[in-house]
Amino acid sequence: MQLGKAVKSSSGFLPVSQIPGVQKRWQKLFSIHLQPTKSRHKTTVLEPSCSYQNLPAPILESGNLHAAFDDALILKNKSQDVLPYLHGRCIYLVGMMGSGKTTVGKILSQVLNYSFIDSDILVEESVDGTSVAEIFNLYGERFFRDKESEVLKKLSIMHRLVVSTGGGAVVRPINWTYMQNGISVWLDVPLEALAQRISAVGTDSRPLLHQGSGDAYTKAFMRLSSLFEERSDAYANANARVSLEHIAAKLGHRDVSNITPSIIAHEALAQIEGFLKEEGEMPFE
Repeated sequence: MQLGKAVKSSSGFLPVSQIPGVQKRWQKLFSIHLQPTKSRHKTTVLEPSCSYQNLPAPILESGNLHAAFDDALILKNKSQDVLPYLHGRCIYLVGMMGSGKTTVGKILSQVLNYSFIDSDILVEESVDGTSVAEIFNLYGERFFRDKESEVLKKLSIMHRLVVSTGGGAVVRPINWTYMQNGISVWLDVPLEALAQRISAVGTDSRPLLHQGSGDAYTKAFMRLSSLFEERSDAYANANARVSLEHIAAKLGHRDVSNITPSIIAHEALAQIEGFLKEEGEMPFE
């Protein structure tokens, strides 16, 4: 997850430096988002079903698929299909570090007219602006996880949020209890792609990768493999799964890096739609 110093509201991105304090932030969030919302507690893991098969043949054959998505029309249409059936419930994005939760989350918040929240930033604000890496160094991972759970608990009674969660938020069962008040979506990205992304930008902001030896890619891949082995079963608790390997196969891409964030966001909405239909909350067409 990218650790920016900004949180999206309906009016744009507000630098943390312009926000008077954590208390005012929570008061603002509560005043905007604290309203009754329909909750579902059953979780169903769906097999990825690529929605691009339903696109018009000329789009698929012309090689202009990316342009169609960049135009945002298909994405917006899908969001309008799903939005009435969300009933204001929050969307929680889960997945490994570097999986694109922040980027995809901002796109989803825009097309759904939701607010975007990065849970890591709220944790940082609760510790006087201390970065996640510094929190790990000063207080340890358990302290961070406690703060993370406190944040998710507060967010769980709000609505109309797209929440980008920390990569390890799934390891605590209590966090799933909080997220079940909304809809959770797992962004499933191949470890090789994650290692390439992270090694390219460095690991300074990712304290759990400050271990091992070797070149940057090998070091990141080995550590990510270990973390994924610990967390994979937990990620599978999500209501919906977006598999980049599946999308790439359907689009004829060898490399998942060719998949744009807009395509991923569209597939996330398609998977949410599938979940709602399976739950009987959205009619089958």
